Amino acid sequence: MRNLASIQRIIQIEDIPEANNIVKAHVLGWQLVIKKGEFNIGDLCIYVEIDSILPDKEMFEFLRNKKFRIKTMKLRGQISQGICFPLSFLPNAMEVKEGDDVTEAMEIIKYEPPIPACLSSVMKGNFPSFIPKTDETRVQILQKLLNEHVGKPCYITEKLDGSSVTYYLKDEVFGVCSRNMDLLESSDNTYWKIARQLDIENKLRMLGKNLAIQGELVGEGIQGNKLKLKGQTVYFFNVFFIDEYRYAEYAEWLGMLAHLGLSSVPILNEAYKLENNMDAILKLSNRRSTIQQEAMAEGIVIRLIKEGEMVSFKAISNEFLLKYGE
Repeated sequence: MRNLASIQRIIQIEDIPEANNIVKAHVLGWQLVIKKGEFNIGDLCIYVEIDSILPDKEMFEFLRNKKFRIKTMKLRGQISQGICFPLSFLPNAMEVKEGDDVTEAMEIIKYEPPIPACLSSVMKGNFPSFIPKTDETRVQILQKLLNEHVGKPCYITEKLDGSSVTYYLKDEVFGVCSRNMDLLESSDNTYWKIARQLDIENKLRMLGKNLAIQGELVGEGIQGNKLKLKGQTVYFFNVFFIDEYRYAEYAEWLGMLAHLGLSSVPILNEAYKLENNMDAILKLSNRRSTIQQEAMAEGIVIRLIKEGEMVSFKAISNEFLLKYGE
């Protein structure tokens, strides 16, 4: 589970032009607007990330008109992502140290958009334990990773704003999964409809392997269809070999999808050398979609694969977040 609230340090504070009561603070790779004098550089705080929903409590009453949800905002021309609270907000004076996850202690839950009718289905079981889930980490919390892998070759794909889907074949059993569930087949469920339209089950059986393919379902009725597509389709970003418990490497992934006659997510750069520069990476995420030039891309995913292990993360466009109130 993503750490929505954690103990972090204020690493920098900057004045905001023509603002007397607020300043810009830096926590991890995030920047946010805070009250002037509330924190000093080096202070520990409870940092709550965007996509968080705080509990309905008196101390958070000021967030009621936002339904207690933390979103990306723009204040005095400054992008603000997240919110900081003093350690005194922790229950029962609990002892903590930098980096500790306090999501549960703060009773914070993750915002999940409503599931459209076309994606609702009966659950067959939990997401299979033999396949990794498809939830990329945001670059803003990965400074150590950038330090470790700087200069290494990566490839960049477009991050599509849709719904994650996994199709798998294991021991002759074909399965269809949403982000968190293994789903029973239903004629009106889009995950399954796309599987049948693209003949995915037979294509996987043809390979004779225990295999999973993972992608992003996009189109009408899904996440507001920000790409303004007709109908629905899926673009794939992972091939996973279940028995070997490894992801396909770049050429292997593309070759496998070509062999299956399936589409990959748009590839933006095949020879990117990872920069140890968070601002530069976030700048790369602000772009038009290669699928629909009139639409804004949600962001990018950067991947480095070595010896069957995947190192990957996402950078979500701040322009996209602000435009769509996220």
